Amino acid sequence: MAAELSPIDQAKFVAARRSVDFVENGMKLGLGTGSTAAWMVRCLAERVRDKGLSVTCVATSSRTADLARSLGLTVVTLDETKWLDLTIDGADEFDANLNLIKGGGAALLQEKIVATASDRMIVIADAAKEVAQLGAFPLPVEVIPFGWQTTKALIEETLYSLDVMSRDVALRMAKDAPLRTDEGHFILDLSLTRIGNPRQLALVLNQIPGVVENGLFIDICDVVVIGHGDGRVTVRDINSGKVENGSVDMSESRNIFADLD
Repeated sequence: MAAELSPIDQAKFVAARRSVDFVENGMKLGLGTGSTAAWMVRCLAERVRDKGLSVTCVATSSRTADLARSLGLTVVTLDETKWLDLTIDGADEFDANLNLIKGGGAALLQEKIVATASDRMIVIADAAKEVAQLGAFPLPVEVIPFGWQTTKALIEETLYSLDVMSRDVALRMAKDAPLRTDEGHFILDLSLTRIGNPRQLALVLNQIPGVVENGLFIDICDVVVIGHGDGRVTVRDINSGKVENGSVDMSESRNIFADLD
């Protein structure tokens, strides 16, 4: 099964596999949402099973919760745990300062709440997600359905005063209807091409009535684990400045591939 993975899936897998090495017995963990996070949940379940660890998990979406429970992991609410030791999640883009764009999986609100309720956040990503400047990936903004077109117009007007290259705003659809988040909200995707000042943009967007949250994660991520298609892994710690290079043996996780079959 490992040999059949595409290079991009191998990169996601090795990043996910390396990230769960940070998990210790007794931890309270935040579990992210998305394709790379799904690999992580499988790797975590394997590590918990093989090492006999006891961990408590808080999921950032209903689909992550369902996957984690199906693999035997204990999933509770954030209100039950109050605070977390570690959150592991993916990202749609990250820069050299570990600022992120997240929300491609439409779970940005719960992801940001969980990440900020953690002592540390580890982001797992393939190498293609690293950018010199955020903005090529459309920035998701979660809005309430009531008056969403007015909210959209206010966002468009606000963007003209900010340092961005493009200003296209589109409602995310799910087939013929607006996509709904787990909280019942809509997602507006902002195609900006380049974001000159992510911190300013994040603050300004959240001042617009109708906006619930935006997908810019500023000063939240502590460590990024970058996977490559050949099995190499790079770990960067923004706080210590350390960079660690290594590799992951794909053959060590046959159980995960068997589960996928």
